[in-house]
Amino acid sequence: MCYQSTTAIFVSLNKQQPHLQTARYNLKVQQWIAALSVILFLIKCLAYWLTHSVAVLTDAMESIVNVVAGFIGVYSLYVSAKPRDQDHPYGHGKVEFISAAIEGTLITVAGFIIIYEAVNNLVHPKQIHQLDYGIILVAITGVVNFIAGVFCERTGKKNNSLALVASGKHLQSDTVSTIGIVAGLILIYFTNIDWIDGVVAILFSFYIIYTGYKILRSSVAGIMDEADDALLEKMVATLNSARGPNWIDLHNLRIIKYGGTIHIDCHMTVPWYLNVNEAHAEIDRLSELVQKEYGDSVEMFIHSDGCLPASCPICSKADCPVRQHEYLKKIEWTILNISNNRKHDISTDATR
Repeated sequence: MCYQSTTAIFVSLNKQQPHLQTARYNLKVQQWIAALSVILFLIKCLAYWLTHSVAVLTDAMESIVNVVAGFIGVYSLYVSAKPRDQDHPYGHGKVEFISAAIEGTLITVAGFIIIYEAVNNLVHPKQIHQLDYGIILVAITGVVNFIAGVFCERTGKKNNSLALVASGKHLQSDTVSTIGIVAGLILIYFTNIDWIDGVVAILFSFYIIYTGYKILRSSVAGIMDEADDALLEKMVATLNSARGPNWIDLHNLRIIKYGGTIHIDCHMTVPWYLNVNEAHAEIDRLSELVQKEYGDSVEMFIHSDGCLPASCPICSKADCPVRQHEYLKKIEWTILNISNNRKHDISTDATR
């Protein structure tokens, strides 16, 4: 009697044309963000020229980072939008992680430069002028940054673009610092206490540094193919919710992101007596489930295994014609047991 037959089936859910359309849309959004960052930078420069406030200079310096990062983002999305080729069989999406790393580094460096300028201003204070105009101009840039940042981050999350998510978070962090700076300028306007200017700049430079660190951390995680626990949890919940009777177990599940593409591979244990077409039909059902949940930008490589006698106690297939052991319990799939590279059996602890 034969207990195991093994096939490996590649299922591409990545429809090339929709994926390219999404990539081009991401690129167009980033181009608008880059152009907007130049306009906002010029407005902040005007505000600094009017006020001579180091806090406004803080905002303007961060906008320099916005400009540089915006154009780096345009280039990275242009590269990631290219279709896969012989030299890059998984596509060019990894470049987005490099883009985010550069942006995070620039943000962090800007934060330290701001601290230096603020301390220097406390030691050698400058007279502040025309705060009313400065407050209005900086507040306008803050509102525009927030709207653009929210749109950019939502688009990035929807289209699995780390570059857009990084740009969106950066713009929103710029908004938070702008709010604090405007509050500080208003306080200076009513109290005429000029040293508040430097203190406000220092306080918000730490927030800028923290934002840069988070972007750097996420980019390194992507470059190193670090497991995305949130994505894994969502995937496991999806698979558990529609688990078929022939899906005896799933194991060795791995998920890797390549820009806007998610690559998934796993091993699927099915009844050993299924022929190739029947095993493929089960894989198609699993693939359609994933496609429905995650869209077209998904690639799956599913390795099918035939069950072993040890699989019987956890197999819930009621009409199995070759069952050798009674069904004892259902193994609920979790991140850990679905990620392990071993078939499930009665000893598998779903809580580990």
